[in-house]
Amino acid sequence: MIGPTVDWKATGPRKPGAPLLITAELPPDILAWTDSLRREHYPPERNRLRAHVTLFHALPPSVEEELVQVLSDLARNPAPEARIDGIMKLGRGTALAVQSPEMVILHAIIAERMHGLLTDQDSRPLRLHVTIQNKVKREEAQALQAQLGPELRPVSFRFRGFGLYAWEDGLWRPIRLLAFRG
Repeated sequence: MIGPTVDWKATGPRKPGAPLLITAELPPDILAWTDSLRREHYPPERNRLRAHVTLFHALPPSVEEELVQVLSDLARNPAPEARIDGIMKLGRGTALAVQSPEMVILHAIIAERMHGLLTDQDSRPLRLHVTIQNKVKREEAQALQAQLGPELRPVSFRFRGFGLYAWEDGLWRPIRLLAFRG
């Protein structure tokens, strides 16, 4: 597996009050491929994270114990099928669009359990994606979309599990990986 160019993990003592985020964890081969695209096209001075599929961006740290239980219960299911099937235009960036009806259902279950605690961003309809470029000139994003669009072929995979992280000053602190076991 190809790792990120930068160390995306927070180190040192855990920061109190850091919001929690949840990812749908990619299998190693898809992570290596998408992360290599991210390293190639994301502005290097802004690329502090590895490629990822975010389910929730900022949950309060007070729900960590409940989140671990919810995610653990949901991870008893079979690994959800998914497919990267095209480009998602982000205005000043580019992402790979991910389709996974099963993951959308699991996301809705988590959202229901966290009702009243979701930020505006986390309350919006889920559009699964892997960002490979962001915060560039619109023309640069359009050029990458024009280049990758015709080359991209659908890629099917299964998510490995849920990742639970603390967001600390732009880096992630891994808390728990809950692998699908069904």
